[in-house]
Amino acid sequence: MNQAMARILCVDDEPLNLSLLEAMLSPRGYEVVSAVNGPEALEKIQAERIDICLLDVMMPGMDGFEVCLRIKSDDLHRNIPVVMITSHADLENRVRGIEAGAEDFISKPFDSAEVLARIKMLLHVKSLNEQLQNAHDNLEVTVDERTRELTSANMQLTQEIEERRRAEESLRGAYAENKLLKDRLQAENIYLQQEVAQQFNFGEIIGQSTILSHVFTKVEQVAPMNATVLLLGETGTGKGVVARAIHSKSSRKGRPLITVNCSTLPAALVESELFGRERGAFTGSDARQIGRFELADGGTIFLDEIGEMPLELQSKLLRVIQDGEFERLGNPRTIKTDVRIIAATNRDLGEEVRTGKFREDLFYRLNVFPIMMPPLRQRKEDIPLLVNHFVAKFNIKIGKKIETISKDTLNALQEYRWPGNVRELESIIERAVIISQGTALQVLDRFDTLKKSEDLVVQDVKALGELEQALILQALKKSGWRIEGEKGAAVLLGLKASTLRYKIQKFGIKR
Repeated sequence: MNQAMARILCVDDEPLNLSLLEAMLSPRGYEVVSAVNGPEALEKIQAERIDICLLDVMMPGMDGFEVCLRIKSDDLHRNIPVVMITSHADLENRVRGIEAGAEDFISKPFDSAEVLARIKMLLHVKSLNEQLQNAHDNLEVTVDERTRELTSANMQLTQEIEERRRAEESLRGAYAENKLLKDRLQAENIYLQQEVAQQFNFGEIIGQSTILSHVFTKVEQVAPMNATVLLLGETGTGKGVVARAIHSKSSRKGRPLITVNCSTLPAALVESELFGRERGAFTGSDARQIGRFELADGGTIFLDEIGEMPLELQSKLLRVIQDGEFERLGNPRTIKTDVRIIAATNRDLGEEVRTGKFREDLFYRLNVFPIMMPPLRQRKEDIPLLVNHFVAKFNIKIGKKIETISKDTLNALQEYRWPGNVRELESIIERAVIISQGTALQVLDRFDTLKKSEDLVVQDVKALGELEQALILQALKKSGWRIEGEKGAAVLLGLKASTLRYKIQKFGIKR
């Protein structure tokens, strides 16, 4: 399928959103079809060729979930990829969208690069599935033709019967291998979608400090090797970014880097997530799942927060490190895998070993090449560089033009101890860019620089949500509750009208 000629159905009850999507897609050669409600969208799907559907969640009457369910229940159109339009932070709607059968999500306000990238990926996956289906159909035709030839032959000859048996076994093996490759492709695609959704969570490590240069030196030393790496340091110091840097500089960079956060996975699902499971392996497992170690074959697996891994699974992880083999839940067959392991923790694993919470032999296997990530308070000279980096990043993301940062602001940022490290700094800069008026960065968070105790630093910070809500309410009152127009609240806040409506709905602001 020629992606440039693809027909994309955009469904939204707000004409402005439809105009924005058409302005993004039409210049790239896509043919855009619009619908302002669910019934109209279903009529167009029945009457016209649609290659992908961008579907708003919140619509009067028939909402996006019901439209998605009807598309997926239609045998003729269930293969049309559905992308739900929702809030990036709206987890509940995303879960409902997955249950309805949606393949992906895009967030309001629209990010042109994100929308185009997701559409391109889904069209590519759809094309691969169509090619795979065509190959499967051709294979079935070949099987049928060969079976008719063998049936018409002399069934009395033992040699021909044996040849037919071997031919059928070969075809079945080819079909099984084809299905296995399809399952793996789908599993890798799901994982890559999750990674794309998370790619803006934490920026690159920026800095020229001496202590950070030691980290870069170690990365350069260990990256070309296959040695196991253990990243140590406080939360928010950039362990995940260093893991990606090691992988990108290694000979495995052409294969996936699979990330597993051991602290966010439910204890009951850790084993199946890591090693996979067969259908019916336990109650509720109605489909086979390929584990992260199998997906990472030939590449790298990053085990974040390794200190959170249940003790009973540590022996299985040790076996994978030592022997490169494991079994899926519900299947006794041993699977071989070739992966490089990078682990990270903010805990003292030595103390965990002493208290019996972590296996000593696993600790020694992981601690081959430790890299200590310095906290931000130990590299204060990097803070101006980080601030400039994050201001530039959020200028693009939010649509602001912050150009200057006062010396007093930089001094206050450098005096603060940053218990949340770079991740905390990034959040504060994003908050400051949102609320700043004009071209100068305004940091309203107050940092107590008078108390220099190593053990107690008091930070008086007003929550971002409360601050945004107060500013929006103030602007609405000043504009007489008008959102659009020259004197509307959106102009006063320097926001798009669609963005302001989303935030009003998010905070539940009512007149």
